[in-house]
Amino acid sequence: MMRHFCTYFDRNYLSRGLALYRSLQALGRPFQLWVLCMDPVCHAALASAELPGIRPIALEDFERGDDALLRAKANRTLVEYYFTCTASLPRYVFREEPGIDLLTYVDADLYFFADPEPLFEELAGGSIAIIEHRISKRLGPLEQYGRYNVGWISFRRDANGMACLEWWRDRCLEWCYDRVEPGRFAEQKYLDEWPRRFGGVVVLRHPGANAAPWNLADHPVRWDGDRLRVGESPLLFFHFHGFRHLGGRLYDPNLSRYRARLSKTARLHVYHPYIRALHEADGEISPHSGNTSLGTSVRHPLPTPFVQRVVKRIRRLGRFWIGLASGHYLLAPRPGTSKRRVSGSASVPARS
Repeated sequence: MMRHFCTYFDRNYLSRGLALYRSLQALGRPFQLWVLCMDPVCHAALASAELPGIRPIALEDFERGDDALLRAKANRTLVEYYFTCTASLPRYVFREEPGIDLLTYVDADLYFFADPEPLFEELAGGSIAIIEHRISKRLGPLEQYGRYNVGWISFRRDANGMACLEWWRDRCLEWCYDRVEPGRFAEQKYLDEWPRRFGGVVVLRHPGANAAPWNLADHPVRWDGDRLRVGESPLLFFHFHGFRHLGGRLYDPNLSRYRARLSKTARLHVYHPYIRALHEADGEISPHSGNTSLGTSVRHPLPTPFVQRVVKRIRRLGRFWIGLASGHYLLAPRPGTSKRRVSGSASVPARS
C-alpha cells in the first residue's frame, strides 16, 4: 500500500530532509513524500534532482491565494512562520491530491531504522494519530511545550480528520509564536486538546516510535545483535532534534539539555549511521545546489586577526575536550570507516 508523507525544510535542512527520504526509501515500501521547500535554493535542488517519490512544492505555489496565511506571515519571525505552515501543509496536499485518504506529517529531522507500518496498524480505522513526547521523568517542566510531539501526525480524509486539521490551522493562524503562554506553544501545544475535542484520535503507544533526546534517559536504545530496540520493540524512527555539526568530525547530539548520556549503542548504531547519511546526502545534493554546503549548518566566517583566531581555537579546544569527557559530544567515524546496516536503514553513515 502506498503511504503518503509530507514535511518542510529550507536549504539548511536539505541534507536532513534527504536523509529522511533515503531512510524511507530503504524500507522498500511504496511511498510519496511531499516537501514544502521554504526557499528557492531548496526547491531548485529537489526539482533538478528528480528523486522518485519526492514531490517538491515551491513556497510561492503553497502561499498563492492563501490570504490568511500571508497575513500571519507578516507578524511572525521566520521560525514562527515555519511553525505556522505545519498545519497548512497537510491541508494543501489533501487539496492537491484528492486520491489521498491518509496523510502523515513528519518532521524533517526524523530518520527511520525500521518499517513504521505498526503505527498505521495502531491507527487502524482511526482518523488522527498523534504521539507523546514520553519526556523523561527528570524533565517534567518540559510538559509546558506540549504532551504530544508534532514530529509524527496522521490525518485521515474523513469528517473527524478534516475537522481537526481545519481547527488546528485556524488556531495557528490566530497565534503561533516561539514562546510559552497558558495553553499555547508554537503549533505544538494545541495537540493537547485533540483527544477531548475530536473523535477518532489515536495516541500511538509503540515504544520504538519517536525515540528522541528528551526520552532517551528513560527509554534507552539497545542493540540485540541484528537490530535496534527500545525495550522489547524495534526502534522505528529516531527524532534528531537539535543535532548540530560543530565543525570537523565533532557533533553535538543535543543530549545534555535533556540530561541524557550518549551510550555506546546510541553512538555506534544511531548517531554514526545518521552522520554518514547526512554526509552522503550532502554529496548527493551538492551538484543540484550550486555546490553550497547544506544541512550541516557550518558557517565559514571571514578571516579574523591572528590573536582572535588563537583565542577562538583555544576556546574550541576547551569545549571539545569538555564535551567529549562529559559524553555530551561525539566524534564522527573517519571517512572510509566500514558501514553497518541497521534494521532496514539506508547506508549507515527548536521545538521539542
